Amino acid sequence: MTELWLVGIGTGNPEHVTLEGQRALREAAVVLIPRKGAAKEDLAELRLGILRASGSDAQVIPFEMPVRDESLPYAERVEQWHDEIATRWVAALEGASEGPVALLVWGDPGLYDSTLRIAARLDPAPRVRVVPGVTALQALTSAHAVPFNTVNGAVVVTTGRRLRDHGWPEGAGTVVVMLDGACSFQSLDPTGISIWWGGFLGMPEQVLEAGPLAEAGPKIVATRAEARARHGWIMDTYLMRRD
Repeated sequence: MTELWLVGIGTGNPEHVTLEGQRALREAAVVLIPRKGAAKEDLAELRLGILRASGSDAQVIPFEMPVRDESLPYAERVEQWHDEIATRWVAALEGASEGPVALLVWGDPGLYDSTLRIAARLDPAPRVRVVPGVTALQALTSAHAVPFNTVNGAVVVTTGRRLRDHGWPEGAGTVVVMLDGACSFQSLDPTGISIWWGGFLGMPEQVLEAGPLAEAGPKIVATRAEARARHGWIMDTYLMRRD
């Protein structure tokens, strides 16, 4: 692998892939497709659908995603997981066609995604090209027709784990939380906080909830659980703002 192209594909909607992204998928020689077990097989199918929509005829090579070792401390668990993913990329490409290798990355490869960190483990290092994509943040604010920030207001993008451990970030008027399976907004005092939440953003399955946190919070928990049970997975994010 001498060239690795990381193509941002948005939130699962083929129309979110930019013209540059579509061209990269058509020009790639090989596309690696991660598989995460039967319960999440439609994630692989979404990627394949995006490939078909782009007109790509690249060689498609699937690989099985490893499972994180939950017995390890969080940082060590993630490091070991990333090492194993890089190893599986290399193994999957044995005997593959020559030419650029592409990976379809949810959202944008540079925002709340670890593909660039995994690519940095490859030796010898390939030339990495990043094609930006529509992010979940853009899809969320578009779906709710709300601005990302207030006038002269600070925005903090964080994780559910940090929200639970440290509370509302100091000085932030707006807080965006990514990949929060625990619905960590429940750890906050909801007084004076509004929330805009979305799952499966930009897709036909899209679900939205919004309103004062005290009222919308329980609805989000129930809607998220129902959607996850129906599909076997969910990608969601939310924005909160102090009144």
